[in-house]
Amino acid sequence: RRRHDVWSRSVEFGGGAAAVLTGQDNRTVPPDLVADIAMLPKAGDSDAAARGLADWSAAAGAPDSELERAMLAALFGNAPFLGRCALRWPEVLRAVLRNGPDAALSDALGALDGDIAAARDDEAKVARALRRARQRAALAVAAGNVAAVWDDRRATAALTRFADAAIAHAVDHLLRQARRGGELEIRDPDAPGPGSGFVVLAMGKLGGGELNYSSDVDLIALYDADAAPTAGRRSPQDVFVRLTRRLGRLLEERDADGYVFRTDFRLRPDPAATPIAVSAAAAEGYYASLGQNWERAAMIKARPIAGDLAAGDAFLRAIRPFVWRKHLDFAAIRDVQSIKRQIRRRDGETAGAGHDVKLGRGGIREIEFFTQTQQLIWGGRDPSLRARDTETALEALAAAGRIGVGEARELIESYWYLRRVEHRLQMVEDRQTHRLPEGEGELARIAVFLGHGRADSFVAELRRHLDRVASHCEELFDDAAPLGARLPGGGNLVFTNADPDPETLETLRRMGFAEAASISATIRGWHHGRMAATRSARARELLTELTPGLLEALSDTANPDQAFVSFDAFLRRLSAGVQLFSLFSARPALLGLIAEIVGSAPRIAHYLGAHADGLDAVLTDGFFDDLPGLAERRRSLAGALEAAADLQDRLEIARKWAAEAKFRVSVQQLLGKRPAREAGPALSDIADTVVEAMLDAVGDEFAARHGRFADGGLAAIGFGKAGSRMLSRGSDLDLGFVYDGAGATASDGRRGLAPPAYYARLGQRLITALSAQSGAGMLYSVDMRLRPMGADGPLASDIAAFERYYRESAWTWEEMALTRARVVCGPPALAARLRESIEAILVRPRDPRRLAREVADMRGRVFAEHGTGDPLDIKHVRGGLFELEFIAQFLLLREAHRHPEALRADTREAFLALRDAGVLRRDETETLTGACDLYYDVQAMLRLSLSGRLEEDAAPEGLRRILARAGGVGDFAALGRKLARVQARVRALFESLIESAANHGEGDSRR
Repeated sequence: RRRHDVWSRSVEFGGGAAAVLTGQDNRTVPPDLVADIAMLPKAGDSDAAARGLADWSAAAGAPDSELERAMLAALFGNAPFLGRCALRWPEVLRAVLRNGPDAALSDALGALDGDIAAARDDEAKVARALRRARQRAALAVAAGNVAAVWDDRRATAALTRFADAAIAHAVDHLLRQARRGGELEIRDPDAPGPGSGFVVLAMGKLGGGELNYSSDVDLIALYDADAAPTAGRRSPQDVFVRLTRRLGRLLEERDADGYVFRTDFRLRPDPAATPIAVSAAAAEGYYASLGQNWERAAMIKARPIAGDLAAGDAFLRAIRPFVWRKHLDFAAIRDVQSIKRQIRRRDGETAGAGHDVKLGRGGIREIEFFTQTQQLIWGGRDPSLRARDTETALEALAAAGRIGVGEARELIESYWYLRRVEHRLQMVEDRQTHRLPEGEGELARIAVFLGHGRADSFVAELRRHLDRVASHCEELFDDAAPLGARLPGGGNLVFTNADPDPETLETLRRMGFAEAASISATIRGWHHGRMAATRSARARELLTELTPGLLEALSDTANPDQAFVSFDAFLRRLSAGVQLFSLFSARPALLGLIAEIVGSAPRIAHYLGAHADGLDAVLTDGFFDDLPGLAERRRSLAGALEAAADLQDRLEIARKWAAEAKFRVSVQQLLGKRPAREAGPALSDIADTVVEAMLDAVGDEFAARHGRFADGGLAAIGFGKAGSRMLSRGSDLDLGFVYDGAGATASDGRRGLAPPAYYARLGQRLITALSAQSGAGMLYSVDMRLRPMGADGPLASDIAAFERYYRESAWTWEEMALTRARVVCGPPALAARLRESIEAILVRPRDPRRLAREVADMRGRVFAEHGTGDPLDIKHVRGGLFELEFIAQFLLLREAHRHPEALRADTREAFLALRDAGVLRRDETETLTGACDLYYDVQAMLRLSLSGRLEEDAAPEGLRRILARAGGVGDFAALGRKLARVQARVRALFESLIESAANHGEGDSRR
């Protein structure tokens, strides 16, 4: 049998366009007559036509008839590519004029058969035969179409006929080569396909028998690893992947004879993650579990054309339940609808220069989507709707009563008109284009090529068809909210294909995304189920609906590209997607919150990636109300811990409780509803509650083995931010442990311990409980370096030793740290004694000049190690947070013996108390408290957003924006200027209050 007749096989889903050239068509088809000179278009470029006729006369002799002259003028004057083909193959053009295009095409295909047989598997000769045959066939089809002997229906069928023959010859050649190379055991070299286990499926317009004049061919290469007769040491995958790559090169590579076809293998399952040839079993598994509705639409047109056709038939039967679902739930129907509804058109777009007749308003794509969505919805229960080609499918839909007969007739008429325009555009230079020329002259020439006298008459006719298609397609699913309806200026948002949609890329750029191609590829990748969040069909269906709103929300951030990258990372951390996507569907406003979080606060985004249910809390009443106090938090955690069966349960419950509590504070702070002055104490209350609860938890377990002390107990002291109650997100807990061991020798348990060992081990267990990682994260990182004697001292100090150390041995920096110390939890009597002891230590008189020298020296050493000139390094820059806190600590240590009432662990409160005591002037206090507010707000937002140091040049715009907002200014540059001004003032006060006294013993007389 002749391989070029393979394309007309009706495998499963209806005959389609094959009937047009095989005599099975029940429609009225124009007979294959010789061209009529009256039907030929005029030359759009008369000069080019004259030059072409001169070249023809020189190469092939003068035209032998007026019909030949008119045909040559039509080709040379409108389509340079066709003119070149005519000059190279004059006998083909004359055969069309004398015998008709069908005979000419059959001759070209017969010549291809002979050339392939004569090539004797010489690949260079095979490639040459295919390329030359393609030019001959292209000329025959174009001449028949331009002369109106073949309408576009017959032209597309003829193009498909040639493509099937060429691809089948190429595959047979490669299978024979694999046999000669010892890789395959082919039974019949003359018919190597059957039994080879390798099959090529035609997709898209090739599969539907509607191939474009200059179209790519969409192919899927499959192999049956079990049935393939492989030989040698290569695996079936290695053999068929190499064979498929060679097939692509054989068809695509160009030389003086041109090329055969541009090939595209990206319609295979998950093309970014699978080899170019896929095992049939893997493909079946993919479609059964991860296949998407757009892939169902694509598989409507799938057709075996080369290789083991029986294997291809078997594969299509196997995936029939995927393609034709008998029952669609609501979510699946909405997803099918979205295949069409993702097309967004710019408002006011009309036909004319630059219009895309495929992707633009009312174009070919809309007719195809209209047809395929209806087929997918109804074809599972009605096999008559399973036609591959668009015209047959529309007729079947009308016959089944799914669309009106008049509607089908109009869509079919417009479909073939638009295909005719598309073909003329592609014939000009053999380019795969669908867009009308931008220039008026070029547009006028296309109008002439299409048989119009003027461009305006052509544009009017085109507009009539586009408007009609748009009207019919807009009525489809008119009760469903259009995806992306809120997008400013409209535009496409299509992600249901392996290829990027050009209009979608333009829409993304217009929305503010610079990396449109990358974003489009990432979104298409979401739908392949490569991550847990999109592994289920339901999640992917929900995500399809959410994508336009999500992109709109991300585009509203200061840096849309960075926000998108962060959202993608957030998605990849999710363990599942359905719950979160359902939440977004129910509460679209949450998309804005997520966009703000991923664009500005990656630390929170990381938390949400692991705890997506945290967004549920945002929906609860009171989420943005005033935060609970310490007593209420203690009750809340105690209630949650009642469900714990053991220590591990208590730890996990505490981790989850703390994470949710910190998340609420963080979101309020991120959205500007909670300044650092309020967020710090709230985060500190959370920490206090957890430390106390975990001390009780580990204490109970520890006591089960080692007993307790009747009058003893362990107290935790907070230093630094934990002591001043100004924690920020991600802050360490600076802790120290103190116990009262007086009068006790050992605990009362079965394995009693002396107080030092008992409390040191108990303290270590508390640190482990707080800092151990688990699936719910870590509670807190604990830093014990501020305890008495630091790293050299015991983990837990006896109260008497604690008092003695600070009375006799403490360094000035340790006394400074003590100004911010606070008892976090512990037995009431011990806590009270600790507070008294700390105050007694702090109110001792000190030599002011010596104190100033030591504080100034300490600041110098810190700056030498960590100093910077960057105003955004709020902690270490001159006039920054270190110097601000040093001023407060210096003044408290200097003045506490006279003004004990001024002692405050919170730096800002200390400045106010020092003002009230007459130590600071009002203007100084305003400078210092204003610096506190600014530094705390900006630093808290940095901690909220980043886990490392801010790199200004790389800071995303979203972070710049929220930092500026935290600093109370309009933009990031203004924040830098404000910080520099405030730091200069703080630095001046540090020099006046401390460095002057250290160097000269001078200072304000009040001091």
